[in-house]
Amino acid sequence: MKNLITFVCMLTGSSLLAQSYNTAGGLRLGTDWGLTVKQRVYDNWTAELLVQSSLVRDETMLTILAANHNNLLFRNFNLYSGLGIHQGWGTTSGDPEVEGAITSNSFGLDGIIGIEMTLGNMNLSYDFKPAINLVGGEKTIYSQTGISIRYRFWKREKLQWEKSQKRRERERNRRIRQRSKN
Repeated sequence: MKNLITFVCMLTGSSLLAQSYNTAGGLRLGTDWGLTVKQRVYDNWTAELLVQSSLVRDETMLTILAANHNNLLFRNFNLYSGLGIHQGWGTTSGDPEVEGAITSNSFGLDGIIGIEMTLGNMNLSYDFKPAINLVGGEKTIYSQTGISIRYRFWKREKLQWEKSQKRRERERNRRIRQRSKN
């Protein structure tokens, strides 16, 4: 049991140090292909913008996701999961240039779960991203997987609130040491 607890603690690590970038952008390849940009928005949370096109369907999709990152073994190797929304534009039947073609604009919810690793300025990730169309689309549920290759534009620096928190913590510890001396 003790070994299991140690292993789980090593896997989850400290969520305060989850990702090593503030902004990263690049390509997403897989079931759908496109562009991806991730931005750290708070502590171990990121917002991701995906613009992708399907290799199977005549559809382009814009997705916005919020994801929580947690360490796996070390700081630059993370497990992340999150939720978001998407808007899709496409043609489902007929030639789009011919009058009478049926277009299908979709809107729905997305989930994401994946792993990522940052090596130098390169961020690599593999994820599973199911999407549920609430309105429109060829299908109600899409199942997507992808590999994202991103360049880290800005390395993670401590946010101002993290610096303030550390300073308050050091001050509190200093006061506790002084009290124990008296």
